[in-house]
Amino acid sequence: MRGAMRPTRLKRPKRPRRPTRSARSARSPRLALFGVCTALLAMLGGTGIAAGAQQYPVPYTFSANVLAAVTHPGSPPPGSNDWSCRPSAAHPRPVVLVHGLFANMTDNWQTMSPLLANNGYCVFALTYGVAPGATGPSNQFGGLTPMEQSAAQLSAFVNRVLTATGARTVDIVGHSEGATMPDYYIEYLGGAAKVTRYVGISGVKHGTTLHGIGTLANEFGKLFPGAPDAVSGSCGSCQEFLVGSPYIAKIEARAPASRVIYTNIATRYDELVSPYTSSFLVGPNVTNITLQDHCALDFSDHLSIVSSPITGRYMLNALDPAHARPPVCTLVLPAA
Repeated sequence: MRGAMRPTRLKRPKRPRRPTRSARSARSPRLALFGVCTALLAMLGGTGIAAGAQQYPVPYTFSANVLAAVTHPGSPPPGSNDWSCRPSAAHPRPVVLVHGLFANMTDNWQTMSPLLANNGYCVFALTYGVAPGATGPSNQFGGLTPMEQSAAQLSAFVNRVLTATGARTVDIVGHSEGATMPDYYIEYLGGAAKVTRYVGISGVKHGTTLHGIGTLANEFGKLFPGAPDAVSGSCGSCQEFLVGSPYIAKIEARAPASRVIYTNIATRYDELVSPYTSSFLVGPNVTNITLQDHCALDFSDHLSIVSSPITGRYMLNALDPAHARPPVCTLVLPAA
């Protein structure tokens, strides 16, 4: 009909232009590189992260421990000591971190604490064995009192963690003295009923030589002027590390407890635990790991072993063997 309105013709939406072959090929390497980097970061940082867990940076360098000691002395390491934390079904036991001689919770666990928290664990750390009456910088040096006394402090701390979290048992991750003193707690103070898994990193199960103790004092004296030394009366635990000491005799007489699952991690380049095999135990419930047996690029020493991604992977495997996987072999440098 002339004069009638014609129906409006709908316009087709324009198709987005496909990128040219050159643009696609330029973008592909970037995507591939991004994928590779993401995979590497996942391997180094660990998997199995609990849903909704806060993510913390995980520094794989011992200098992060030193920096934290200077800038935030006495503070809990990242991801630890959230007393409202409740263990999940995937990780039903809280993890208690136990530092080494002359150390504290701040300067020992800047790597392992956030790594554990990122993987969904409730993490708790303490500083123990500070000399009575210590003030100022000297109160940052833990592990100095006799290990029997420190074991009583650990016992009280574990009880506090169990009460707060409602868990029946804990897992312990310890370094150096922190992988030596808990043996007394487990064997003589009832800890065997409250600990399920015990990961020891560079522990001293059978004593070390006087050379090792002297080196320990000298090296810490260089890093922290004014630190107590191994031969003065200010270090009540130092002589207990020696081969044949009464303390070592007590541990050798009882460990390992049959109810606890032990994983001991050691490095051949440990300049303080000599021989390094002093970190090992024998028993059906014991796994002993020498880092260099699995990665020739790992040059961890007594200090840097707690900042290594390889140690971190073995720690996670020990705490959750159902999801264990081999660590990525990567270069790890000594701290000293």
